[in-house]
Amino acid sequence: MDVSKPSVARMYDYLLGGSDNYDVDREACTELLRLAPSTKELALINRAFLVRAVRYLAAECGIRRFIDHGSGLPTRPNVHQVAQEVAPDSRVVYIDNDPIVLAHGRMMLEEDLSTTAVVQADMRETEKIFATPQVSRLLRDDEPVAALFVSVLHCITDDDDPWALVNEVAGRLPSGSYLVVSQLASDDAELRDSVTRFMADITEEGWGRVRSLGEVQRYFDRLRMVETSEAVEVSKWRPDTEVFARQATQEWIEYGGVARIP
Repeated sequence: MDVSKPSVARMYDYLLGGSDNYDVDREACTELLRLAPSTKELALINRAFLVRAVRYLAAECGIRRFIDHGSGLPTRPNVHQVAQEVAPDSRVVYIDNDPIVLAHGRMMLEEDLSTTAVVQADMRETEKIFATPQVSRLLRDDEPVAALFVSVLHCITDDDDPWALVNEVAGRLPSGSYLVVSQLASDDAELRDSVTRFMADITEEGWGRVRSLGEVQRYFDRLRMVETSEAVEVSKWRPDTEVFARQATQEWIEYGGVARIP
């Protein structure tokens, strides 16, 4: 674990107001904010979308099983806290390849290992993930599952084909399951290129790229979107309040939505 280079998870933690980050992460965020000044508000908006989507799936769709791909450092309220507030029997498995995330996650979840777990794996390793005992238990009785890819797919390169990854996961889930997807997007080609280069240069784990709005919509091909007819800027997905972080500028946005697997 090399803490001399910024980590995407720790940068995101810093933008959300967390304390599990280092000077190198904060310095990287300062430069990122110079390139894209709305990034802090964007992170807060995305986190609020995650909370709304999980609450909606638990309260209105009866979902009791969740797999959070690329979960990042624990940030309250986290997926299991939101879901279990609605239904205490909700089960959540967090997937991340960052050893710091693994350590913090296991400390956080010590209070209830029967309904929550953290698996150290690269989210691209679908076969490995679905073979773990933690995920196998979620799927054992063929109940619907919600698979989350929230603000993580921009970390995957085109060569690793994030669209195929989403399709593969969707194909492994029982009928009536759901996907929650968002990723950094912009139709400003210059902005996409500059931020993608910056993140690829500074991060230890490498990076994918900022994608166009149309490319994000492709994640939902052949799926039935919920509440919207197409992907949206995520603050517009079932907003539950008029009081939330707003982007002063929208050089890039978190774009996505929720879809049901037939």
